[in-house]
Amino acid sequence: MNITIDGKICEAEPGELLLAVAARNGIHIPTLCHSDALAGLASCRLCIVDVNEKGWHRTVTSCVYPVKAGIEVETATERIVEMRRTILMLLSARAPDSDVINDFKRRYSVPDVERFSGDAKEKCILCGLCVKACEGVGPCAISTVGRGITKKVATPFDEPSGVCTGCGSCARTCPTGAIEMVEDGATRTIWHRKHDLLKCRICGEPYITWMEMKYLSRRLGVKKLDLVCKKCRRESLAEKMMEASEHVRPL
Repeated sequence: MNITIDGKICEAEPGELLLAVAARNGIHIPTLCHSDALAGLASCRLCIVDVNEKGWHRTVTSCVYPVKAGIEVETATERIVEMRRTILMLLSARAPDSDVINDFKRRYSVPDVERFSGDAKEKCILCGLCVKACEGVGPCAISTVGRGITKKVATPFDEPSGVCTGCGSCARTCPTGAIEMVEDGATRTIWHRKHDLLKCRICGEPYITWMEMKYLSRRLGVKKLDLVCKKCRRESLAEKMMEASEHVRPL
């Protein structure tokens, strides 16, 4: 089926999410809380667009909106841009120390608003992406706690979590750099806990924590994982494929 985005006719599958269709056709829609690896959360609302469906106009969040045949989408109307500016103003008040938010503010010419105030060192926008990532990996070591202005992402009672493996999935998926993860070559510190790092047996680079290795071994049902980092694993696989192709006779 076909839909129209900013005047461009785009092919799409029934039920496919609008943001994905736009990205595949080279149409940029700004996002913060979206990740291709995780289901849409629609928390930040930055990806809002206008949709015209059989004469009915409405504003939707494109990361969770399933497309329908014949809809017409506008991603950057004057009204949508003004709404994004308001959203960024509120997100900036929540996370004034985030370089990502401040970059968006400059791009959308969002002024500083003195009537909103908060923690000047805060970077978290409470999008929930880190919690979703931790749940996807398995440990469920962090969650949103508190209510209202005290709401935050944390481990239980803000203490070192006994189930956190130190994998860093939460920090890597955080769109605003709010989760601090520090490495010194031998250890990785995250969520008030220091984890010992294990080295790749091929390149010697530290890449996985002892707790993560133990957790993955248990999940995969093996006694011990082969300690090979992703880079070396890809290079090894590429070499094997090259060797296999050399032994294949042309037809």
